[in-house]
Amino acid sequence: MGILRSFNIGVSGLSATGQGMGVISDNIANAGTTGFKSSRAEFQDVLATSLKGIDGGDQFGAGTKLAHIKSLMTQGDISRTDSVTDLAVNGDGFFRVKAPFGPGFTRDGSMHFDKEGSLVNGDGYKVQGFQANEDGEITNQLGDIQLGSTTIPATATDEVKLNMNLDSRAEVLQFNPEDAENTSNFSHSVTVYDNVGTARLVTLYYNKTANNNWTYRAMADGKDVEGGEPGKLVEQASGTLVFNDKGVLQEEQVGSSAFNFNKGAAPGQNIKFDFGKSLTEGGTGIGASTQYGSDSNIARTNQDGASAATLASLSFNDSGVLTAVYDNGESREVAQIALAKFENNEALFKVGKNLFKESRRSGQPTMGKPGESGRGEVLSKSLELSNVDIANEFVGLMQAQRNFSANAKTLQTSDQMLQEVLNIKR
Repeated sequence: MGILRSFNIGVSGLSATGQGMGVISDNIANAGTTGFKSSRAEFQDVLATSLKGIDGGDQFGAGTKLAHIKSLMTQGDISRTDSVTDLAVNGDGFFRVKAPFGPGFTRDGSMHFDKEGSLVNGDGYKVQGFQANEDGEITNQLGDIQLGSTTIPATATDEVKLNMNLDSRAEVLQFNPEDAENTSNFSHSVTVYDNVGTARLVTLYYNKTANNNWTYRAMADGKDVEGGEPGKLVEQASGTLVFNDKGVLQEEQVGSSAFNFNKGAAPGQNIKFDFGKSLTEGGTGIGASTQYGSDSNIARTNQDGASAATLASLSFNDSGVLTAVYDNGESREVAQIALAKFENNEALFKVGKNLFKESRRSGQPTMGKPGESGRGEVLSKSLELSNVDIANEFVGLMQAQRNFSANAKTLQTSDQMLQEVLNIKR
């Protein structure tokens, strides 16, 4: 009977609309959930009955059903925060964590370091990334992002790079270590480090010995030298600089370079003084020390030693690289955030806790670095907000309420018609 069919159709409409309301309600409930991706209910008509059989046409509809719940993977707004471990993906990609069920994937970048120095999400699941080797270079080895030791050992100075000009107009002077300041043409100081990280002050004195020829001497106070007398300078290194007629560094000749610091330092520390690439070494004179007719001056000093240090701060850049900065000014790359990319993001399986997992329709994840192969960039001190549009959801609420009321009216009318049929015998 057609009236009974209308009952079933009306019930299907109420059921589907109620399920659609559940999707809308879930979206609204998660409007403030970090990294949440909203869903959309999609409906289909139910198999109809044809009055003409296989010829088609003149068909009765059998109602509706909730056919699909589609995840909307659009980009959420980015909100700035004050935490350096808050990360947001701007573009395609998911953070990967070690979850109890296996690899989990999320857009929620609210992270922190636990007591063991591992980067974890809010539920304590370890975040995956690419490790750095001992030289601070990021490798392709995927694993837990581990901060490791918060201290770094001391590094002895091996080389001091200098860029300077020596005045070609200077007179030839005979150097006297007892009166170094007055018997040298030019001098300056540089701090170096011994093998245990103790800072040592070394003063370099320069003397013109002939046209285009200079001698340098690296002197340290006797209080820093094994067997030295405090207040008296002790020569630790020396060499000769030869310039051509154009004032360009022609050649460097090293004399001695063995430093014998005291107070636990290893004897015979070799420190090289590099004045730039000379013509003999294949240089062009650009960037090397010079001998021009202007006042002697030191333009740049750089040495490769450092004292032992402790961790001072951490930071992520837009490539997701975690950099540790230590209190001696040194910085080291620790790891790089890994991003997973899927062929079909909308087919990922939601497992709660802002996590997704791989499904057969999503395809397998390919892990890579931010900004590579279509992956988005990672923003530090940022979080991706929910992509729920409250205005659209409210419109959806009104539409669902209208549809529910209309289907209820169908049931009410069908009931009234059936009542009329039952009253025929009266």
